[in-house]
Amino acid sequence: MTSIRLRLLKWLIVPVLLINLAGGVLTYMLAWAPANAVSAGAQQRDQMRQASLRALVLLEVVLTVASVGLVWFSVSGALRPLHRLRSGLNAREGDDLAPIAVAEVPYELEPVVSAFNGLLDKVGQGARARQDFLANVAHQLRTPLAGLKTQLEWLGARHAEPETAHSVQLMLSATERMIRQTNQLLALARAEPNHFEKTRLEPLALNALVEDAIQSFVDQASLKSIDLGFDLQPVTITGDRFLLRDLIDNLIDNAIRYTPPRGTVTVSCRPDGLDGGLLAVEDNGPGIPPAKREQVFSRYVRLDDKTHGSGLGLAIVRDIAAVHGARLSVSNGADGRGALFSVRFR
Repeated sequence: MTSIRLRLLKWLIVPVLLINLAGGVLTYMLAWAPANAVSAGAQQRDQMRQASLRALVLLEVVLTVASVGLVWFSVSGALRPLHRLRSGLNAREGDDLAPIAVAEVPYELEPVVSAFNGLLDKVGQGARARQDFLANVAHQLRTPLAGLKTQLEWLGARHAEPETAHSVQLMLSATERMIRQTNQLLALARAEPNHFEKTRLEPLALNALVEDAIQSFVDQASLKSIDLGFDLQPVTITGDRFLLRDLIDNLIDNAIRYTPPRGTVTVSCRPDGLDGGLLAVEDNGPGIPPAKREQVFSRYVRLDDKTHGSGLGLAIVRDIAAVHGARLSVSNGADGRGALFSVRFR
């Protein structure tokens, strides 16, 4: 652990003493020169005094500038740990509550950093409590919502009157949205690092997971006349089956939601490197501007207010990719149109 006081002592006080010592020696030499010229004439002595005076003034200016520069350099160097601390905090994501390493900060800042770490811990405990509450609520809602959907489908099949059928369809649509939100809350809770269990990791056929996921989106794509295609090559990765299914579902659902009618969505996977795999979901929708591509992975961020959603889907994808050590990226689709989401597993 370093100390700001020691850094200032090393970089400021000792060099200032050396500069003053050098200045004193030079001043003595300049003052001694006229004294050695006693035998010279009065005019010559006056010239030497003037030259000595100019030299002393110039020396004082040089020493002053050197001292100011040294003070500036030393204080900047001593405060560099503060700048590093500020940069590290500014570079964090909004949900990064990891403690600051106390060993990397100066001695004088240790109490402040310790207090800040205590605050981060309290915030983290509150966030975990809220996340557990949401997960429990979502889990409890799944069964009654599924039952409600089944009953509405039964009711719709037996009442064909236009008004009744329209009301039932509206209720079904609202129920499906609630079920989707519930599933997203559960996926978000499962993807939290403190809930992630590495013991559930196992070798999985990524192409089989994607193929199963696509089947559940065929009807949703048909409603918008979207051509939902796939190109699946055999590839095996290590992961959590339930979380990866959540990741795939959210990527496909996001692509279908933002692709206009009669558009195309293509899902593909293939080996990537020696032991990795690549999952890609491409659409020909409006795409995402480069300046906003980082924002879409934040929670509750939606770029299109006309499309229904909570803004959690891509945040879930980001969290699941992170706990699997995968690299998530977004770029333009084919011919610069649409969006291409890629997940590279190692």
